[in-house]
Amino acid sequence: MNKKLIYLSLLLIFVFSAGLSCKKVDQKTQAAMKPISINYWRVFDDSDAFQDIIAKYQAIHPNIKINYRKLRYEEFENELLNALAEDRGPDILSIHNTWIRKYQNKLVPMPPQITMAFQVETGSIKKEIISELRTSKTISLKDLKDRYLDVVYGDVVLDDNQIYALPLSVDTLVLYYNRDLFNNAGIIEIPKYWNKTFQQDVKKLTRQDSVEGIVQSGIAMGTAENIERFSDVLTVLMMQNGATMMDGKQVQFNVIPSAIRGNNYNPGLEALRFYIDFSNPGKEVYSWNEELPNSLTMFSSGKTAMMFGYSYHLPMIKAQAPKLNFSISSLPQIENSPVAINFANYWVEAVSKKSLNKEVAWDFILFMNREDQIKSYLEKTKKPTALRSLIKSQQENDELSVFADQLLTAKSWYKGKDPNSAEKALAEMVNTARQNIGGIMNSLNAGAAKVQQTIY
Repeated sequence: MNKKLIYLSLLLIFVFSAGLSCKKVDQKTQAAMKPISINYWRVFDDSDAFQDIIAKYQAIHPNIKINYRKLRYEEFENELLNALAEDRGPDILSIHNTWIRKYQNKLVPMPPQITMAFQVETGSIKKEIISELRTSKTISLKDLKDRYLDVVYGDVVLDDNQIYALPLSVDTLVLYYNRDLFNNAGIIEIPKYWNKTFQQDVKKLTRQDSVEGIVQSGIAMGTAENIERFSDVLTVLMMQNGATMMDGKQVQFNVIPSAIRGNNYNPGLEALRFYIDFSNPGKEVYSWNEELPNSLTMFSSGKTAMMFGYSYHLPMIKAQAPKLNFSISSLPQIENSPVAINFANYWVEAVSKKSLNKEVAWDFILFMNREDQIKSYLEKTKKPTALRSLIKSQQENDELSVFADQLLTAKSWYKGKDPNSAEKALAEMVNTARQNIGGIMNSLNAGAAKVQQTIY
């Protein structure tokens, strides 16, 4: 009888102890631990670029599944807008840095703090996994300035002083050049400035035929439709030359800045004139026209000595012309200018206002942007960084050093809530200026007026 009492006592002690060790999870924690699916839409990058990042995130949040979908650039925006309108859109969407204001009413800004459920191992002798909620601060405006490139702050922080997106990388415009064509022309140094030496190099590198016209172009400049990112080339010329692209919400690239008024020099006008000269048969630097193929095609075929492009053009050229002997160099600058100005072109990750899991979506974006995670993405995609802390290491990388060297001086500008219309306005400005050189100022004013229409 005594043995039965002992066994019963031990059993009661075991049951009681076991009951104490089972942590009761409150309803809020239980809700946070429910299965969640986050749909993530991007362009350009394949899923393997995010495979390691997603695996590590799901390891600490096993209840969260990240569904990655890559869309073609040509279909992306239409599919995205239709999906958002029909409430079947993604939780996280990737948009171009010039689209942020266009999408502002469809996005939810980053919250000041995020509460997430974590599974935690407790106990020193008997290990067990419990669930707990943790609240952490996100990124302040000061953090954004300190961690990211200056251009990022100006693009992702809108008028309400909230952060609407974060980038995984920032690309910069560089000069691609054909080494064989430079060697054959006896040109030793790659042009660093938009000066007479640059113009002389273009002349040496351009060959014309009386029947076929331009058979070898010195540089792809001067037109709109058949030049990769023509508007970036033109507008960075304006910026370097001293033009103010925007002042608040007022387009200004057609007017003389107050700092230089009185000398009758219009930097925007002169930059436009310089640009279209390369497509003017009456100029010595004539090397391009609207009848030529796209600049990327011409360069890849070995028929163009210089073109402007980004890091994403590198694999495209290698795929089209694996034997082409080419290199990249920094974007030319204005000679004797006290500051360098380069151009930024990049995509940012944002959260849809219609997402049912906004905090989780933002938490994943922040996780991707951690330095240890973003390294994985950058190494796989071979893209320049958006984080200041990684610039130095990329400057030591042969393929990325030119892009990385320009990151701190890279700028962009607000093209309004309809950037596609702004692009068309700039193309029309170039085309009308080419057709009527005497009316170039009228073309500049008309272009600025049409871009202004997209601002509000």
